[in-house]
Amino acid sequence: MILIIDAGSTKMEWALVDGNEVILRFTTEGFNPNYSAPERLCLMLEHQLPAIVPPALQSVYYYGTGCGAEKNRQMVASAFHQRFAGADIHVTHDMMAAAHAVLGKEKGIACILGTGANSCLYDGEKIVERAVSLGYMVGDEGSGGHIGREIVKSYFYGFMPEDLRLQFSERYQLNVDDFVARLYHMEQPNSYLASFAPFACEHLDHPFVADICHHCFDAFIQAFVCRYGEYKTLKVSFVGSVAYHFKDILESCLAGRDIVMDNVLQTPMEGLVKYHALD
Repeated sequence: MILIIDAGSTKMEWALVDGNEVILRFTTEGFNPNYSAPERLCLMLEHQLPAIVPPALQSVYYYGTGCGAEKNRQMVASAFHQRFAGADIHVTHDMMAAAHAVLGKEKGIACILGTGANSCLYDGEKIVERAVSLGYMVGDEGSGGHIGREIVKSYFYGFMPEDLRLQFSERYQLNVDDFVARLYHMEQPNSYLASFAPFACEHLDHPFVADICHHCFDAFIQAFVCRYGEYKTLKVSFVGSVAYHFKDILESCLAGRDIVMDNVLQTPMEGLVKYHALD
C-alpha cells in the first residue's frame, strides 16, 4: 500500500492506494512548514488519520505547499518517518504535484491556476525550469486572486455596469472601510480576493466580465506560458479551480496565441493516483 498526500495550507487531501485500487480518500486540516511547527504535523498524523490507514506502508508520497526548501522537506519527512517507520518517504512541492498529475511521464508545461498561479517546464522526470512566483500582491496573474481583485476594484471604482453592480452589491454588501480592513488586517488576503472570482464565473456571458477574464488570462499566458521557448509545441496542462471552472474562456485565450490546452484537473489527486499506479 502507498499513501499519497496533496497538502495545502488550509486542507490536505489523502489517498490510500493498493495497487490500482483507491482504498480510501479523505481530507484533514492543512499544513504549511513555513508557518507551523513539526509537532503539529506529528499530532495530526497521530490523531487525524482514519484507523484503516495501516502503520506499515510501502511508500508515502507527500506533495506540499512550503516544501520548496530542503529544510522543510526534511521536517515533513521526519514526522512521517515517526508515524510510518518502515516506509519510503518522498516529500516534494506542489508544483511537482501538478506536473505528475497532468503530464505523468511526458514532457510539457504544467500550470497551477487556482487561488494563486505558477507554472513549470517538465521533461517527463523532473522540473527543468520554473516560473518566478511573486505572490498575490505583485504577481499571480490569471489566478482567482487576480480575477477577484479586478472585479471588486471595478465595483468600487465605478467601472462596473449598473446591472452587474446591483447584483454584486446585493450579494456581497460591501463598503470600502470594511473591505480595506478585511483585506489588509486579517489572514489570507489572497483567499479573500479570490472569494470574488465565483461572481465572475457566474457572469461570463456578460461582456464586461468576459473582458476582465480575457485580460487576466492573457497576462497569465504571457507571464507563465510564453516564457518557455517551446511553448507552442508542448502540451500545456492545468491544475486548479480557476482553470477548471473558467476552462472555456482560458482555452479561447490560449488558442488566440496558437497554444493548445491539454489536460485540466480541478485538483491533482486523481492524476497523482494514476501516476503512482503506473510507477
